[in-house]
Amino acid sequence: MNSASRIRSVSAAAAPHLGALLIGLALVATGCGPSAQVATRATEMVAPTSDRAAGSVRLDRTGIDQVWVPAGEFVMGTADTTGLNPPAWARRVMDSEMPAHPVRLTRGFWIDRFEVTVAAYQAFVDDGGYAERDNWSEAGWAWLERAGPSEFCGPGPEHPVACVTWYEAEAYAAWRGGRLPTDAEWEYAARGPDSFIYPWGNEWDPSRANVVDSEGTTAVGSYPGGASWVGAHDMSGNVMEWVSDWLTLDYYQNGLMIDPQGPASGRIKIEKGGWWGSNPFVARAAYHHFEDPPVYKDGHIGFRVVTED
Repeated sequence: MNSASRIRSVSAAAAPHLGALLIGLALVATGCGPSAQVATRATEMVAPTSDRAAGSVRLDRTGIDQVWVPAGEFVMGTADTTGLNPPAWARRVMDSEMPAHPVRLTRGFWIDRFEVTVAAYQAFVDDGGYAERDNWSEAGWAWLERAGPSEFCGPGPEHPVACVTWYEAEAYAAWRGGRLPTDAEWEYAARGPDSFIYPWGNEWDPSRANVVDSEGTTAVGSYPGGASWVGAHDMSGNVMEWVSDWLTLDYYQNGLMIDPQGPASGRIKIEKGGWWGSNPFVARAAYHHFEDPPVYKDGHIGFRVVTED
C-alpha cells in the first residue's frame, strides 16, 4: 500500500493560532479553570511555532484520516472540583487528576480523527494481525498465546470497535506504524492550549457527545459539534479510549512536565474520554478511568492511534 500521506489544509477556525499561551486566566476568573498559580506558570510558556497548521488532515498508510497536533503546552489535570459536581464515588478519581500542572509536548504528532472503527480493525484481522509476531509486545504476545484473540464487538462497520484489550489495541497501532497516545498527548489533543474542560469548551452540552443514557455507540463522527480544537471527534463519549500510560495515583505529583510517558510499570492502564453511558463528570477530558488491567475488555472501551512523521 502506498505509504505517502496526503495532507489537506483545513479552515482557520479549525486551526487556532498557537502563539503565547494565556492558559486559564479567563477561566480562573469564572472559577472553571486551573488555579491562578498554575495559570501564571502556564503564561510563562510559549508554544513552539510550526509550519503545519493545527488540525491539518492526512491519510495514513492504511487510508485512515488523522489530524495534526503541533508541539505545544497546556494545563493538564484538574485544579479543584469547582463547578464539576462530581458524584460521591469520585474522590479517588479526582485525586489522580491533581494537581493541575503545565505540560510541554516538544514534538507534534498525528492522531486519528475518529476512534478506530470495526471496519478498520477487521482489516488488521484480515491481514493476519494476530499471527504476525512483530505487531506485538513481549507481554502482549504472551497474553495472546495464553488467552487467544478477543471477540471484538461493535454494531456496525463505522461504529468504534470495542471489546478489545489494551494489548490488542497496542498491536493494531503497531500494525499501522503507530502507537497508542500517551495520557498527555490524548488530553492535549482533546483540550488544546486553552485547556478546556470538554473538547468544545468549558460548558457541558449533551448535544455534542454520545453520552448520558444513550443505548449504545453511534457511528464515529456523528457529533461534529463536539470535535476538539484540532478536529478530533468523539473525544467525549461514544467509547472510552485506551492510552499508553500505566497509572499510579501520585504520578502527577512526581512526574515529568516535558513529554511525560507515565510510570514505567504498573497494574492498571488508563482509559480516557467517557463512553455512551457516562455522565458529564466522566466525559471530561481530564478524567482518568483506572480500574482495568491491560487484559480487560468491555463493550464501552475502544481506542485511537498516534503516528509521527
